[in-house]
Amino acid sequence: MSLAVFPAWSWNRSWLGRAGLAAACLVLAPADAARASDASSWDGGLRAAVRLIAGTPRREGSATIHRAGVEFRLAHGWKTYWRYPGDSGLPPRFDFTGSENVKAVTIRWPAPRRLDDEAGTSIGYSGDFVLPLDIWPQDAAQPVALRLRIDYGICEKLCIPAEGKAELRLTGAASRHAERLATFEARVPRAARLGEAGALAIRTARREGDRMLLDVAAPAGAKVELFAEGPSADWALPVPGPVPGASDGLARFAFKLDGLPPGATPDGATLTITAVAGDAAIEVPVPIP
Repeated sequence: MSLAVFPAWSWNRSWLGRAGLAAACLVLAPADAARASDASSWDGGLRAAVRLIAGTPRREGSATIHRAGVEFRLAHGWKTYWRYPGDSGLPPRFDFTGSENVKAVTIRWPAPRRLDDEAGTSIGYSGDFVLPLDIWPQDAAQPVALRLRIDYGICEKLCIPAEGKAELRLTGAASRHAERLATFEARVPRAARLGEAGALAIRTARREGDRMLLDVAAPAGAKVELFAEGPSADWALPVPGPVPGASDGLARFAFKLDGLPPGATPDGATLTITAVAGDAAIEVPVPIP
C-alpha cells in the first residue's frame, strides 16, 4: 500500500499564480532524525511550521493502532486548507514513504471553517491545530519510525507554497501531547445518515433543477456551516450558503451543481456533506436524485 497521501483536490494553477514569487520569502529549517520522543522538532518559518506529536496507542480487536498528529503553527492572520479547499487554495499533500514498520496511515480531518476573502470562499484552518493520524504497524511488537514530508499552502494577503519534514519514533510510551491530540480527534466529524434525528442533523436534501437544497437542524444559537464534496477528486462544488425557506427550527442551505468534470452528470451521484455547528460536526452521504 502506498504511504503517499494526496487529498481529493489537485494543486491548481490559479492558486500558484497567486503565490507568485512570495515562496522565496519562506525559510525552512531542517527536521531532526527520528528519535524516541513524544514530539519532533518544528520545521518551518515565522509564518508557518509543522511537527509530529505522539499519542498513546489504542486497540481495535487484535490490532494495535498508533496515534499521532501533524501539528501546525500558523502566524496570526494566516490560514491553510482542508482536504477540499473550496474556491481557491491547496490542500496538504502528505508523504510517509520513508517510514519504517508502517503498513498504513489514515489522516483524520477535524471540522474545518469557512474562510472568506477577496479570492472567494475557501475551507480550512487558522492558528494552531492538529491533524490526527492513525498508524497501522507491520509488526505491533516493534516501534514505528514515522517520517513525513508535507507540501501545503498558506495564505494571508499573499499565498505561499510551504513544505516541511518531520520524523518521530513511536514506541507506545505515555505522551504529554495525548490530551491535545484527543481534543482534535474529538473534532473529527462523526458519520451520520441523511434524515436522522439529533441536535445537529441534515434532515432533508432535495434537488431543484441545477441546485441542491438541504435543511439542517442545529443547536439553538449555533452558527452552522456546510461543505460539499463530490464523489471523486475532479469535482469542485461550490460552498453551500444559507437561503430562506426552512421550517421553524431548521436552517436551509443551497448550492449549485457546478464544477463537475467534463462529461459528468450529477444524476445518481453521492455527495459527502459536512455540517459544522460549534464543537459538533457530522459527515453525511447525500445521493443526488
